[in-house]
Amino acid sequence: MPSLWRRLTATQRAEVLRYRQKLQRPWHRPPHFEQGCIHYHLTAACYNHQPIIGATPERMAEFSESLLEALPTHPAAWCVLPNHYHLLIRTDDLKAAIKSLTRLHGRTSYEWNGKDSQRGRKIWHGVSDRGMRSAGHFWATLNYIHHNSVHHGYAEQWTEWPFSSAGSFLDEIGRDAAAELWRTHPILSYGQGWDDSDL
Repeated sequence: MPSLWRRLTATQRAEVLRYRQKLQRPWHRPPHFEQGCIHYHLTAACYNHQPIIGATPERMAEFSESLLEALPTHPAAWCVLPNHYHLLIRTDDLKAAIKSLTRLHGRTSYEWNGKDSQRGRKIWHGVSDRGMRSAGHFWATLNYIHHNSVHHGYAEQWTEWPFSSAGSFLDEIGRDAAAELWRTHPILSYGQGWDDSDL
């Protein structure tokens, strides 16, 4: 699949980069696995993997901002793709985090169906979650989320995709440290079977 980024016009790229700069919030590290406060990998997809989030670059940028604002704390990693998203969050109240995302799904469904003249269309599947079992699991998940745009063929490098925390992560820790994390915590077959679809 050709890179989505390369298919954007110069005007669309400038608009997307403007949004990206607006969304570059501080990245919080390292993970702390304290009792009662756990890191979770949360993901949600559009119904039948339709690229509804990615109808336009502007919609993707606006949704990325709304997604981050819906969370009680800034995620350790995040990535929004045209038909699904991933988050790596730290919370001691998973139910409240999922409830907030469910409300966001309701608002965006109503808004997008109105704009697309498709009232009644089902947009979202429910939010799935997986708790991090160890520091190694955390770092492999973070690598997986940042690599997701490349995995699905939307970009050739992490830094090409503006709708994720990959750029700020690389800026903060540097490429050498990121490469070491990639080497020591590879994604291998991470996500196989539930995040492999013809997008």
